[in-house]
Amino acid sequence: MRFTLITGASGGIGEAFARRLAKEKHDLVLVARSEEKLHRLTDELMLEHEITAHYVVLDLTSDDADRKLFEETERLGYQIDWLINNAGFGSMGDFSKLDLDRELNMIELNISALVGITHRYLQGMRARRNGVIINLSSAASFQAIPYFATYAATKAFVTSFSQAIAEENRTYGIKILALCPGATDTDFFTNAGIDEPMMVKGTQTTEEVVETALNAIKKGRPLVVSGFSNYIGSILGTVVPDRIISRVIGKALREKYGSDDTGATS
Repeated sequence: MRFTLITGASGGIGEAFARRLAKEKHDLVLVARSEEKLHRLTDELMLEHEITAHYVVLDLTSDDADRKLFEETERLGYQIDWLINNAGFGSMGDFSKLDLDRELNMIELNISALVGITHRYLQGMRARRNGVIINLSSAASFQAIPYFATYAATKAFVTSFSQAIAEENRTYGIKILALCPGATDTDFFTNAGIDEPMMVKGTQTTEEVVETALNAIKKGRPLVVSGFSNYIGSILGTVVPDRIISRVIGKALREKYGSDDTGATS
C-alpha cells in the first residue's frame, strides 16, 4: 500500500498537511509524541475521508528513532511515496542562558532526525524512480538571527540540504522541496517561549502554508517561501550582508532578550 508519512502530525502545519492530503485520498502514517491527539486525528480522517490512516507514537530525538520508524512502516508493508518532515521546534533568548540540553535536542530533531528519515525513505523512492519529500524549513533560514540563533541555523541547514538533494534526485523523478513559512498560526511561538512573533507583516494560516507547498510541488520547485512579505524578506536576506541584518535584528531584540555587561538579564 502507498502512504504519505508526516512527522509532527498532531498539530500545526503537520496536522494541516494530514487534513488536506486525506481530503485528496492519501493514505497516511502520522508520527508524533502525543498518542491521544494522533488517535483522535486518525479516527477522524478515516471516518470522514474513507482512507487508511496509521499512527506511530515516537519521540524523534530518541536513540535510533529514524530506524525504528522505518522498521515499523516496513513491518506493516507500507510503501512511503510522500514524506513530509514537519517535526521541529525552536527557542528564543540569549544563547548563553538557554538550556543546553534543549538546544541540542533541537539540533537532533530539526537536523539529525530529518536527515536520517529522509535517507531511509529515499532509497525506496530511488528504486521506484518516484516520490515527494517536503522538508519544513523557515523564512528564518536566510539570515543569522541573534536571540534565535540555534533555530535559524538549523533551518539554514534544512534549506541548503533540501535544495542540494533535490538536484541530486531530480533525474530520478523525485520532487524534494524546502518549505519556508514565516509566522504561522500554530503553537510554535508559545512552545518556543516567544510572546511576540517576529514577522514582516501578518500571520499565515496553516492551510495557506500547505497550499503554497502543494503548488510548489506541482511546479517541481526545490524551494518556496510562503507569504509575499516573507518572500521579500528572504530576498533581502540574500542581498544585504549578514552582519548588517544581524546588527539590526540584534538591536531590536536586545532590550527584551539580551544581557548587560554584568551578565544580568536586561
